[in-house]
Amino acid sequence: MIVGRLFLEFALLSFVAFGGATALLPEMHRVVVEQHHWLDDATFTHLYAIAQAAPGPNVLVVTLIGWEVAGPAGALAATLAMCLPMSILIYLLIDRWEGFAGRRWQKAVSLGVAPLAVGLIFSGATLIAQAAGLGWAGAGLVLATVALNLRTKLHPLWLIAGGALLGLAGLV
Repeated sequence: MIVGRLFLEFALLSFVAFGGATALLPEMHRVVVEQHHWLDDATFTHLYAIAQAAPGPNVLVVTLIGWEVAGPAGALAATLAMCLPMSILIYLLIDRWEGFAGRRWQKAVSLGVAPLAVGLIFSGATLIAQAAGLGWAGAGLVLATVALNLRTKLHPLWLIAGGALLGLAGLV
């Protein structure tokens, strides 16, 4: 049954969701598009774009994928699978984790998760850029946006508006 397989796949993914659902995009793509062929590249990319455009949490992409694959039952299964298993695990382990505060291995785990999350998010951004056909102009816009974001106090909406204007003008 596809809903059960959808639940199982996303439940397994939930255990490596450091950095949120967006960080798992490459693995979600591998499972949903390449392994099970539930979606094609274009549909996967469109669902991600819709999820990012809509207000709400990044996990919305999982709900949309579930909906596209198996309707309302798929949306519910994928969302619960992404949120429930790790939530239960954290609930059961949080008291023990706090008991190990200050231990060397706990600090190492805490410090190791940050670069892992950054790497996963970067690989997800690379996947979406490839699927969107990001050319040299688009890559330049990404680099310029990152540089401006790091070096100025411009509100990100100004950068988004600038990118939109360049896109409307056909430059990107």
